[in-house]
Amino acid sequence: MKEYALVTGAGRGIGKCIAQVLAEAGYHLLLVSRTETDLQELGSDLTAKYGVEAHYFAADLTADGVPKQVSEWCLSRQVPIAILVNNAGYGLAGDFAEADLAGQLNMLRLNIDALVILSHHLLPELKKQRQGYILNVGSTAAYQAVPGLAAYSATKSFVLSFSRALRYELKNTAVSVSCLCPGPTDTDFVKRAGIDALAEVAARFNMPPLDVARTGIKGMFRKKAEIVPGLTNRLVAYATRIVPKFIVEEVAGRMYKR
Repeated sequence: MKEYALVTGAGRGIGKCIAQVLAEAGYHLLLVSRTETDLQELGSDLTAKYGVEAHYFAADLTADGVPKQVSEWCLSRQVPIAILVNNAGYGLAGDFAEADLAGQLNMLRLNIDALVILSHHLLPELKKQRQGYILNVGSTAAYQAVPGLAAYSATKSFVLSFSRALRYELKNTAVSVSCLCPGPTDTDFVKRAGIDALAEVAARFNMPPLDVARTGIKGMFRKKAEIVPGLTNRLVAYATRIVPKFIVEEVAGRMYKR
């Protein structure tokens, strides 16, 4: 029986492209996103192009109990789930003290809680497979504090730290854990985060989401701990380790708070 992959945030952007790359590799798909029409269209396209099954669950992963419902839906299908891609997430920009607290907490529920819940519920199934994978989607923001994106960058630091720790805990099992940390990508992230002033700057460095997805899946199959697509992004991630933190924070603060 062919193996399945669960992809959250699959309706658009990087998640949509990850679903495509996995379909190209012959994996059947369990797709999760908020917008049913996006999932219907994606599932139909991938089935037609690659002959894979594509089932979907339209749901808001920030709602109480929904991540558990998604897990139960996946397990109820009684299919071999070999890959979990925790891609769902978003950012909100602005000074934390002036930000809408409900919006910030909603972001934390999606970026952190949903990822942890899905991982916990699906790990027993992943362990049953000959080889299982978890790919958590972080960000280059995981490598430093980002004034103006304080809560968002903190959630991505959590994702990276959690991924590395879980990877170690599972090192003697059949499950490999990787964290994909993309930099600027040609998606609607900047618009949704409310940092339109950076749109022109970001466009100069944006990577196509399909390139990010291909790099991420390739790194996942190679069992890499951290995957940073693009030379510029890798240099930036490395620089944050050797440049004093106050300088990194000053640069980031000037960029995101202008």
